[in-house]
Amino acid sequence: MSLTVTLKTATSGLLAAQTGMRAISDNISNVNTAGYTRKTVDQRPVVVNGTGMGVEVTGIKRVTDQYLQLASLTASSESARWDVFSQYLDNAQALFGDPSSEGFFFNRLDAAYGAFAASADDPSSTLLRNQALGYVEDFLSETGRINTQIKELAKTVDVRVSADIERANALLAQINTLNSDISRALLIEQDSSGSENIQAGLIDELSAMMSVQVIPRPQGGVTIRSAEGVKLSGDGSATLSYERTDSTKGYILATPAGGLGSPQAIQINAGGIRGMLDLRNTELPALSDQLGEFVSRAVDKLNAAHNAATPVPAPQTLTGRDTGLDIATALGGFTGTTTVTVQSASGNLQRTVAINFDTGSLSVNAGAPVLFTPATFVTVLTTALGPGGSATFNANGALSIGTAAGNGIAIDEGTSMKAGRAFSHYFGLNDLVKAQGYTTYETGLTSASNHGFTAGQTIQFAIAQGDGRPVRNVTVTVPAGATMASLLAELNGTTTGVGLFGQFALAANGVLKYTPTQPADGTISVVQDTTSRGVGGPSMSQLFGLGVLERNARANRFSVNSTLVNDPTKLALGKVDATVGIGALSIRPGDGRGALAISNAGDVDTTFQPAGSLGQVTMTVARYAAEFGGSIGREANAAEMRKTSADAVRTEATARRQAVEGVNLDEELVRLTSYQQAFNASARMIQAASDLFEVLVKMV
Repeated sequence: MSLTVTLKTATSGLLAAQTGMRAISDNISNVNTAGYTRKTVDQRPVVVNGTGMGVEVTGIKRVTDQYLQLASLTASSESARWDVFSQYLDNAQALFGDPSSEGFFFNRLDAAYGAFAASADDPSSTLLRNQALGYVEDFLSETGRINTQIKELAKTVDVRVSADIERANALLAQINTLNSDISRALLIEQDSSGSENIQAGLIDELSAMMSVQVIPRPQGGVTIRSAEGVKLSGDGSATLSYERTDSTKGYILATPAGGLGSPQAIQINAGGIRGMLDLRNTELPALSDQLGEFVSRAVDKLNAAHNAATPVPAPQTLTGRDTGLDIATALGGFTGTTTVTVQSASGNLQRTVAINFDTGSLSVNAGAPVLFTPATFVTVLTTALGPGGSATFNANGALSIGTAAGNGIAIDEGTSMKAGRAFSHYFGLNDLVKAQGYTTYETGLTSASNHGFTAGQTIQFAIAQGDGRPVRNVTVTVPAGATMASLLAELNGTTTGVGLFGQFALAANGVLKYTPTQPADGTISVVQDTTSRGVGGPSMSQLFGLGVLERNARANRFSVNSTLVNDPTKLALGKVDATVGIGALSIRPGDGRGALAISNAGDVDTTFQPAGSLGQVTMTVARYAAEFGGSIGREANAAEMRKTSADAVRTEATARRQAVEGVNLDEELVRLTSYQQAFNASARMIQAASDLFEVLVKMV
């Protein structure tokens, strides 16, 4: 009986040694397999009635360290996030050109200033006028190209996110399927390490796309959850989808397995998808917005200087831009004085109309003042301009001032001011650069102003968290009250507006600004806007610059005034002298003071609204250009540094994980030798038992 026990005991040792050598063989053969985790054999002694009866293999397990695995997955997610972020941001930076080259975007505006400075020395030169206009056209064209390419980058990001989500869904489904294979193998005490290795590789790939929680299941396999705990894979796999529109931020929606339960927007803190969402939702729109803010202010200062100047001879008619305002609202709020002059073809002063907005009066040729109101301004001005003179204000808010044939109109801006702009500048009567749409949002409206929108019209906002996950859509209806105060009250209402999430406020210059309160990093987008100021006027989002679509389209809206392109002699390079006597020369050929003012437009302080990486600042256009160009480089450099740092952490975490989980040939050879010796010893024991049996048989 004891020989039988000895034989069985030795046989168990032989089988255990064989299993160990098989595991080591698998380890050694996969020494160069990426993501392979070495395995070891678990064994325990067999005890029957307190007596040792050999050994049994209880299982083959992978050598893993949960802490190092978590550290490696986290580092991989961060590295992937900043890798894709840095890559696309570097592409965006390249759109502006090399700062050391003449083709650098911001150098193009300097070239335009320089060309106008040259025109100031020789205003009669058609060649210099054409060059100046050409440089401005080049600057605006390059602005449009860059903004278009930024939008194309955003579209590319959208395509890549969609592709990654499709791959993530496939990975979640495969991880879920492998859970069944692993559980089945463990249930029948078979080796599940092969399926576990494959599953671990899929998890590594998934974590590079998005941050996930990996939770081991008691029955084998893993449960995958999102950062906030939404189950994505385990007992069935959820389906992810990429939700976005052109006007709202993108986010990831998870539909539970089998469609059981409501879809839920999930939080993604890291991974390549997070990096692309940051680009698409925040970085690229902010870059486009800042580009729009920069070019809008640069153009505004060019137009300010051009409106304060006059061509020689003065044009018969000056026609302004569409302000989107009614005459009472447009004229309301002006302060100071301005002078409209009528000039002969040779530049001799024919008539002056001095307008005093403080007193609400105007006087002709320094005569007795005539009172006007914003509503009667056009009529009173028409009379004051004399025979053949006219002033009109159309339904879209464009002011036009003209005189009789053979004469011209020239304006001395004086001290007039509204929302930071002088009279001619505010109405765009003599703009150098025209815009298709609205590009600056200092409306000049106050809480007492007529908002002009029709009661019952609606605008729908989407409130979202900072990472793009939706909070709520809010539809605001234009109230019956006609003032901006009543509109603000409706916008900020807790039941009728966005008051639960933030507040709209009207600044002194008429800028409408939204400040989030709950969540603190919340954002607001315009989903739909059916409002219209008057008949065919601007919508609320157009007038006030609400929503990413409106603000990011600004940079593509500018072009040089076609009248000047067709006839450069109409470029306003001189100044009118409204103080001379009637009949005296008040505009002179060869006067380059207007051109000089245009060339210095980049050195005039202006207030820039918050955009991109810069908040509200007051500085010159030239200084802002330097800050803007520097911020682009800093952002790209910071992203590269974060990528480098994340790569270093990932490399270290992977190395430490590999040191524990990877195959070490020296260690495996030592274990192989140990199993070989155990195998030989067990075989010799079997041989000895066999010899004893043979002796016993012969004795019998």
